[in-house]
Amino acid sequence: MILLAAFVLGYLLGSIPFGLILTRAAGGGDIRAVGSGNIGATNVLRTGKKGVALATLLLDAGKGVLAVWLAREFLSEPAALIAGLGAYAGHVWPVWLGFRGGKGVATFLGVATAVLPWGGGLAFALAWLLIARITRISSLGGMLGGFAATGTAVMVDATGPALLFLCLSLLTLYTHRDNIARLKAGTEPRIGSK
Repeated sequence: MILLAAFVLGYLLGSIPFGLILTRAAGGGDIRAVGSGNIGATNVLRTGKKGVALATLLLDAGKGVLAVWLAREFLSEPAALIAGLGAYAGHVWPVWLGFRGGKGVATFLGVATAVLPWGGGLAFALAWLLIARITRISSLGGMLGGFAATGTAVMVDATGPALLFLCLSLLTLYTHRDNIARLKAGTEPRIGSK
């Protein structure tokens, strides 16, 4: 029951659609009608509102951090990992939006940061920044960032976090299946393109 409660807590936090809320508040309309139709920061950036995109990134990561922290503080360490999984699931499949949300990268970053700050979060962020800087392809950075966090967790012998990060990395490949097809075709949009 504790683990179920942790998952539900994480899911409810993760399902808050910050990209949709902030874009509407900034007068940008429904973000689901722009670009990829996702509610995440990369798609918000396509509106040209960099500040809104940054706020979306921080809040989407923040809900992952908060879910893990609350479960760790009030439940247990295993519950914290399950809450992180719940936050990711809530972001990707929010009940309020017909189970169509974002692709989970920022929330994964937040979860990784809260679970294993120097191993998970830092490895994820550095990998994403490096790959995005070189290729200007956000999706590639997000996918490989997850595996960087997983590898780092394995290297520091953090079994629970490593299993969580591996699970989230595989789910991130699934949420990016269209991006993977475009990467293969050479048509994946670059950061800053509309």
